[in-house]
This record gives sequence, structure tokens and C-alpha cells, in this order.
Amino acid sequence: MVAAVTKPDLTGFRSLCVLCPMFHLKNIRQITCLFVAVCILTSQSLADDTDFMEEFLKREYSLVKPYRGLGFSSSSQWDLMGTAMVTPDYVRLTPDLQSRQGAVWSRIPLLLKDWELKVHFKIHGQGKKNLNGDGLAIWLTKERMVNGPVFGNMNQFTGLGIFVDTYPNADKTHDRTFPYISMMLGNGTLSYDHDRDGRPTELGGCTALARNSVHDTFFLLRYTKNRLTLVVDVDGKQEWRDCADITGLRLPTGYFLGASSATGDLSDNHDIISMKLYQLDVERTPEEEEEEEVTVPRVDNMEQFQVKVEEEGMSGVQFFFTFLFSILGLGVLGVVGLMVYGRWKENKRKRFY
Repeated sequence: MVAAVTKPDLTGFRSLCVLCPMFHLKNIRQITCLFVAVCILTSQSLADDTDFMEEFLKREYSLVKPYRGLGFSSSSQWDLMGTAMVTPDYVRLTPDLQSRQGAVWSRIPLLLKDWELKVHFKIHGQGKKNLNGDGLAIWLTKERMVNGPVFGNMNQFTGLGIFVDTYPNADKTHDRTFPYISMMLGNGTLSYDHDRDGRPTELGGCTALARNSVHDTFFLLRYTKNRLTLVVDVDGKQEWRDCADITGLRLPTGYFLGASSATGDLSDNHDIISMKLYQLDVERTPEEEEEEEVTVPRVDNMEQFQVKVEEEGMSGVQFFFTFLFSILGLGVLGVVGLMVYGRWKENKRKRFY
């Protein structure tokens, strides 16, 4: 968030000193008065900081309770699609039912160059681990309100996608644990490979055990000066943990925020509690101000972010059965060959009689 430097208000401290005329006589009174004064000044400073941060909350881009700007009226700022529904406490994208798709999309294009998006979400359901799916996605894309196979949104999108993937479609022995949060930048031609959990086009990500959590689950996305960072808070410690940091990422303005989800044969409840977008006050050099705006999303030196997906190796059990059936196959071929040879030899002897 934007940091603020506040000047302490000493009025509370002076009033406390007046109320404590014996301040200099007894240590216990001195300690008590100082403690109360520090508490008052600290609370005032924190309140000032909170007010300063809220000034930069852009409500026209945010989705917060009581969700007044969400619906189908002409004055709404957000649109619902598919199975998405609004409750007093959350926006449910998909229920814990099979073959559902739902989404919520902003109607207002994001025109800020530097911003921070804090997402409060919840994924929960009755299914056991790895018997649930599929996850949800947060979008900042050129296109909006299009159903598709990528967590309920279209493939070959143009813009940014953040995926909270709860089901491993690829080999279960890969070096990651699900749920897994990853990010992808699409240029309109790149495809998200769902069968390999998006690894060929992944820019970065991390494990985030957010499903059926007893704690509130968040992730925070910050974009400033062509740098995109992703941090998560899913374990109840109320502190951010680094997830991904991408430099040289160039994202056009004028794209739309959205959230989508999909279920298939497996399902979960996928809820958005809030999406708060903050404007960042960032100083720029004259050279940075004159930097040409991009029209198509791209990443400088994209090759460094390519995730190599190793082909599945053969396990010991697979090797044993492969070897066993190979031996049996050779044995069968040998027996058939001997029978054919014996029949040929017998026919050859008959010719001499």
C-alpha cells in the first residue's frame, strides 16, 4: 500500500499531563501516564494511516460488500455471468456441483498505470483432497464476458490471468503441491494448456493451501514500473509470503477486471469476498514518463520464464511389468517360430517320399 508519514498530535499527551499533577512524584504514576499517552498517540497515527490508504482505494474498480454496484441494471459497475450469484457475504462464482461455470466482470476499463489488487477469496467443498476442482481465476484482459475452458473464461485471451488451481491434471508426481497459484500473460495467440496445468506458459507461481482453510485467504497483486509481484496470505499468520516476481512485464491500460471459475466432474464452492484495487503513487523519471505505451501485452526475455515440463519417467513397477511382458512376448514368438519351423521341416521330408 502507499506509505504515509504522519505528524504526531501532542494534544492528547498535554491533556494527560494536566490530568496527572503528581506526574513527577511517583514512578507508578509516571509509567501509567506514559503508557496511556503512547496508546492514544499510536491509535491516532494508525487511524491517520488507514484514512490515507482508503483515499487511494478506487471504488469504481473494486468489488466489496454490500455489492451494490453488481447486477444487471444499467447503473451497475459489474456484470454477472453463468452460475454466479450474489449473497450478503460473498459472490459465489460456482456452487459445489458438477459442470458449472460462473464469472463476474467489471464494466469499467482500468486506466491506471500503477496499481495494487487485493483479493479475498474462499474455496471449499465436500470432496476429499484431489477429488475436487477445478479452481478460480482473476483476470485483467482486453476481452470480457466470454465463456471458455480456462477456469470458465476463454482461451487465447489478451492480458493477465492469475489462476488458483486446485486439481493436478498433469502427472501427480510433479514437483508441486496443489492448490497452486500461477500467473500467465496472454497476447491473443498463446493457449493455456489445461492438461499440463498451464506450465508451458507459466510466468511464476507457488503452492497456496487455500482450500477448506479455517483462515481467511488472500493474495495481493502489485503492478508498477513494468514489474508484477504476487504475494499470498493463506495460513492465518496475517503476513504476506512471496509467490512470484516478474520484471519487464508490459501491460496495456484499458483492460477489464474479472473473476471466473469452473467445475467439471469434480467440484467446489468458489467464492469472491472482495477485490480491492488501490492506486499507487509512484515517482517516475522523465525517461519513464516518456516510455511508449504498449498495445499488446508482452514480457521482456520471455524465455527465462519458460517452465520445463519433464516427461514422465518409468517407475520401478512399470519397468518390472514391461520387462515381464516383453519376456513373455519373446517366449510366445519363439514357440510360434519353432512350430512353423517344425511344420516346414516335416513338409520338406514328405517331398522325398
